[in-house]
Amino acid sequence: MSLLEQIQSPDDLKALPESRIPQLCSELRSFLVQTISQTGGHLASNLGAVELTVAIHRVYDTSKDRLLFDVGHQSYVHKILTGRRDAFHTLRQYGGIAGFPKPGESAHDAFAAGHASTSISAALGMARARTLRGEDYDVVALIGDGALTGGLAYEGLSDAGQSGEPLVIILNDNGMSIHKNVGGMATLLSKQRVTPSYLRFKRFYRSTVGQVKPVYDVLHRVKERVKAGVLPDNMFDDMGFYYIGPVDGHDEHEMERVLRWARDLRQPVLLHVITKKGKGVPYTERAPESYHGVGKFDARTGALPPEKDCFSAIFGDALIEFARQDPNLVAITAAMASGTGLTAFSERYPDRFFDVGIAEEHAVTMAGAMAKQGLHPVFAVYSSFLQRGYDMLLHDVALQRLHVVFGVDRAGVVGNDGDTHNGCFDVSYLGSVPGMTLFCPASYAELREMLRMALYETEGPVAVRYPRGGEGAYKDLRTEAAACLRPGCDVTIVTYGILTNEALAAAELLAKSGVSAEIIKLGRVLPPETDLALASIRKTGRLIVLEDVCAAGCAGTYLLAAAEQAGIPLAAARLLNLQSGVVTHGDPELLTQQYGLDAASVAAAARGMIDGGEGVCGEENPA
Repeated sequence: MSLLEQIQSPDDLKALPESRIPQLCSELRSFLVQTISQTGGHLASNLGAVELTVAIHRVYDTSKDRLLFDVGHQSYVHKILTGRRDAFHTLRQYGGIAGFPKPGESAHDAFAAGHASTSISAALGMARARTLRGEDYDVVALIGDGALTGGLAYEGLSDAGQSGEPLVIILNDNGMSIHKNVGGMATLLSKQRVTPSYLRFKRFYRSTVGQVKPVYDVLHRVKERVKAGVLPDNMFDDMGFYYIGPVDGHDEHEMERVLRWARDLRQPVLLHVITKKGKGVPYTERAPESYHGVGKFDARTGALPPEKDCFSAIFGDALIEFARQDPNLVAITAAMASGTGLTAFSERYPDRFFDVGIAEEHAVTMAGAMAKQGLHPVFAVYSSFLQRGYDMLLHDVALQRLHVVFGVDRAGVVGNDGDTHNGCFDVSYLGSVPGMTLFCPASYAELREMLRMALYETEGPVAVRYPRGGEGAYKDLRTEAAACLRPGCDVTIVTYGILTNEALAAAELLAKSGVSAEIIKLGRVLPPETDLALASIRKTGRLIVLEDVCAAGCAGTYLLAAAEQAGIPLAAARLLNLQSGVVTHGDPELLTQQYGLDAASVAAAARGMIDGGEGVCGEENPA
C-alpha cells in the first residue's frame, strides 16, 4: 500500500510523521499526473499547490474551518486529502466529482468557486458571520496572483483589511494565471521581497516583545517610521493587513510554521507564498500554460493530442485577415489569449492586442471608449465570463450606441468544467441589452462571414456567438437572419448555431418514418427575425425550437409570442433547451442527450406531436 492510500481523511494526514511528508507530496504528484492524463483537467496549477495544500490541511480542520478557493481549479489535492481519492477517476465526468469545489459534494468544500477573484469577499462574509453568531472556526482564502487582476479582489481586500476580522489570505504567487501575468500587480508583487532571516526575526519579535504591550506599541511606532523611510510601500500593510512573506510554498515544513503564526495573530493577515506552476514534473515545469487545462495526454512523456480546428482558432485567423486591411481593428482578451484563439493575433499585431488580465468589466468599458475614439475593438471572451461585464455592457456601450464587437466563445454546453463554465445565459442577458445584434454561426464559413458583418455592416453593440470545439456535418454558408435549410409540412424546427446539425439529423430520422420537418436556421437571433418561422408555422401548425441556452429569454419565447400576436393557432409546441441553465459537468455529447437536444430526442418530440392526433403532410391540419 502506498503512503497516499493510507490517507483517508485529514486526520490521517495530521498523524503522519513530518519525515514522511516529502514522500506523500511525491505520490500526490504522480497520482495527479496519472489520473488527469485519463480524465483531463487542470494539471499545472495543482502540481504547484501540493505542499501548500498539505500544509493547510495539517494546520486547519476544513470540516469546520472554512477554506475558500479562488477559481477552484487548484482544489484537486484538497479533494484527494478529504476522502475523495477513490472517486478521483470520475473527475469532471457525468455523475462523478466536480473539477471545482462543491459544497454538496463534501463538507470540506466551503463555497462553490469556478470563477476568479471571489475568495476574499467570501472569506470576509464567513468571518463576519462567525463573529456575529459567536462561533469558533478559522477562515482562510487561497487566491492566486492571476486572480488579483480582477476588480472584485480589490473590493474584498479594501474591506477585509480594515475589518479587524481574524482571517488569513494566502496569496499563491506563481507569476501566472494561464499565461504569464500582466499589469501593475505583477510588477508590485515582484518587489515584495524580504529575506527569510527577516521573517524569522519578525516572528521572534512578535512572540517576545509583542507579549509586553506597552513596550511593543512604542517600538512598533518607531519601526513603522523607520520602515516608511527606507523600504518601498507595501500595499497590503497600507490596507490593514499584517503582511508575511514571501515564503517558499514548496517548503512544507516552513509553510506549516508560518500558517500557524498567521492563524494565531487573530487579525487580517496576508501570507505571500511563492510557488512554481507545474512543479515536480519536467514537461509541465517547462510549459505550464500547455498543461493548465488539458484533455487526455501521455502521462510518461507529456505528449498532448494534436490540436484540431475549432471555432476559437477560426475566429482568431479571421480577425488577423481583417486586421491586415483595417489598421483600426484591435483585439482584447481578459487573460485568455490562447483560449479565445488570439495568440497568433498577439504575435502578428502586438501593438493592437490588449490583455487586461482577469478584468472583464474593465475590458468592456475600455472597448467602449476605444470605439468612441474611432477604433474597431473586438473583445473575445467566454460566454460565462462576459456575465461579469453586464453592467458595463449596458451603461458604457449600449446606452451610448457604441460599436463594439464581442466574440462570445464557449457558448452553450461546454461540458466537463460544469455549471460555472457552460455558456447557457448569453442569449437571455444579451437579449436585454438595448440595440444588441447577435449572430450565431453554425459553421466555420458562417463564423468568418458573420464576423465581417459584425465589424463592417452592423451598428452599435454586436456579438458573434459560437461553441467550444469544431463544426459538424453542416458546413454551408447561410448568413441570412433566417433561412429555410429543408422544406417540410408536418412540423417546424427552428434552431441556430451548432445545434443546426442535430436539427438536420432529426429531420432525416423523421423522414424515415414519414414525417416531413421544415428546418429554419436563425443566423441572427437578436433582434429577432420571425417572418420566415411564422410562415412555416402557419403551414405546419407545430413548432419545435431547439436551443443550447436557458429557458428564460430564449428565442423560443420570442417565437411563441410572435405567433400569438399574429393570431397563428398552434396544434403543438415544444421549446427544447437547457431549462434552468444550471448544467452539471460531463461529456458535452452526453449532456446534449440528457437535456433532449440531440437528433434522436428532437425526432421523438416531433413524433409525439404527430402521435398526439394532429394530421400529417397532405391531411387537413386541425389547427
